[in-house]
Amino acid sequence: MKILDGKVPPGPIATKWEQYKSTIPLVSPNNKLRLDVIVVGTGLAGAAAAASLGELGYNVKCFTFHDSPRRAHSIAAQGGINAAKNYQNDGDSIHRLFYDTVKGGDYRAREGNVHRLAECSTSIIDQCVAQGVPFAREYGGLLENRSFGGVQVSRTFYARGQTGQQLLLGAYQALSRQIALGTVTMYNRHEMMDVVLIDGKARGIIARNLLNGELERHSAHCVIMATGGYGNVFYLSTNAMGCNVSAAWRAVRQGAYMANPCFTQIHPTCIPVSGDYQSKLTLMSESLRNDGRIWVPKSKEDAEAIRTGKKKAIDLTEDQRDYFLERRYPAFGNLVPRDVASRAAKVACDEGHGVNATGLAVYLDFEAAIQRYGKSEAGNQGNHNPDAATIRKLGEAKVEELYGNLFEMYEKITGDDPYKTPMMIYPAIHYTMGGLWVDYNLETNIPGLFALGECNFSDHGANRLGASALMQGLADGYFVIPYTVGTFLANEIRTPRFSTDSPEFVATEKAVDDRIKALMNVQGNESVENFHRRLGHIMWDYCGMARNEEGLKKALVMIRELRAEFHKNVFVPGSDRDFNPELEKAYRVADFMEMGELMVMDALTRNESCGGHFREEYTADNEAKRNDEEYAYVSAWEWTDLNAAPTLHKEPLKFEYVELKTRSYK
Repeated sequence: MKILDGKVPPGPIATKWEQYKSTIPLVSPNNKLRLDVIVVGTGLAGAAAAASLGELGYNVKCFTFHDSPRRAHSIAAQGGINAAKNYQNDGDSIHRLFYDTVKGGDYRAREGNVHRLAECSTSIIDQCVAQGVPFAREYGGLLENRSFGGVQVSRTFYARGQTGQQLLLGAYQALSRQIALGTVTMYNRHEMMDVVLIDGKARGIIARNLLNGELERHSAHCVIMATGGYGNVFYLSTNAMGCNVSAAWRAVRQGAYMANPCFTQIHPTCIPVSGDYQSKLTLMSESLRNDGRIWVPKSKEDAEAIRTGKKKAIDLTEDQRDYFLERRYPAFGNLVPRDVASRAAKVACDEGHGVNATGLAVYLDFEAAIQRYGKSEAGNQGNHNPDAATIRKLGEAKVEELYGNLFEMYEKITGDDPYKTPMMIYPAIHYTMGGLWVDYNLETNIPGLFALGECNFSDHGANRLGASALMQGLADGYFVIPYTVGTFLANEIRTPRFSTDSPEFVATEKAVDDRIKALMNVQGNESVENFHRRLGHIMWDYCGMARNEEGLKKALVMIRELRAEFHKNVFVPGSDRDFNPELEKAYRVADFMEMGELMVMDALTRNESCGGHFREEYTADNEAKRNDEEYAYVSAWEWTDLNAAPTLHKEPLKFEYVELKTRSYK
């Protein structure tokens, strides 16, 4: 076991990043022209990084497996992006955002990285406004804010329910400008299949052209990965079906450490599962918890009547409803962090109060908000004694203004009008806090290999606060990596470009080709999709919202057996030298199998409950019970091969500016 150094620079945390930026090695403008950088991924982190590095003068090659960078999954983010601007004058500050993030992550994040994130947040908003991102505004023209889970201030900037889309369009414009100028070369429909190492440093990638199946070699002086998370290991998640772990896992197979893989986020406000025919789940933005109230029937008899269709939600009076988040966490109410809200919903359903046919759903009710907004709007119009119809009309119009596209999405999927009857929601897999281990420079343990955004582990600990994913992606891409990449490239200015005919490129391409052909040659009887679904059931049942030692050990055996069966009986139609989506899925699912095993191993070694890692043996009053004496560290796993156990390395976490104590939202 190694004790890892996060390379956090010395100095007071409030000035650490500014001081460090002034001492980072620089690359002169003329030397940047001689240096090549590969960026894999075009979500917020990848597009921002490629655009910024191109603007600085580096020669950038940018890769996406989508037909356009605009298709990256960042586009799906709904609710907003955090920034400590304190426009509401409600007590927010950079330190409070830093504190909320460390506390929300249940004290399992690196302080230095989190504080830098909070500092960069204010610049992100200015950058995006300059790009024309249409953030919501107050009547006077100032930017509007709303609240998200785990905080008591309003710091979330938003563009209705499509914030990710608008931010990605801003980053895409910046990227497109650099493509037009020739500083960035774009490779659409190309998937990274492996990292190429030369003398232990990342010097390129092997990519597969998804349109014709050809393998390509691309060299560079360093490689930056911004390839998202691994939530689809669970099969059903809020992620797009194409989201995968393959790029990051290829880096792990080359020696990069995978950190905290068992830290996965359960989002509390998703449309419930309705059957095995589903291939993904739909997220309803956390922003809905600003105005929606979450409840279940107080009596099991009423819950059963609702499940069987004998009663409806609107039949129950206020005194027959249990607003369980407001009851259990009065200081934060419906805006507790995601892990806390998810577990509370699970407890309510486990006790028999679930409200859909499966018993795995709770209500998210907007009736109180409609009434409140309706009366307020009527008053603004000078009508101080409005009738019920006027109140409802005005209230629904205001709710539509704030959340209309989300309500429309819900009605299209479920057939229910959420203005008239409460939404039904239930927790589901969403974000992954684990990822490639990186130091303060966002560099992995492999020199020259960097990881940004959800691809790395660095900022969110064991639970991510809502509206912080967009913040991290843009902070890493626009404001961190343009500085910290210089810590590596400043020593590479005399390094000539690497030939893709070198033995390392040839050998890595052959290894990729061999893996692909091995999958193609199985010619079994079961589809890739079915294997993925079976893996997802194992992961959710034994390593999902709740885990225990017995279940995790059982899952470990089941995953290994499933993986062996997969490589003996999977059927991949078509050719490997052609457009073949089934082959794409096959090698991604093969990686999910290995990643899933590592997640279970990590969960087994962490004998505590913290954030999204909820071990049932380590609880107090249904709340997570940390063990800071033994587990206040980052788990960084070194994977060797399938025939050897991975090695656990640790990075101790030091808390100098945030008191290490039990979280409380009561």
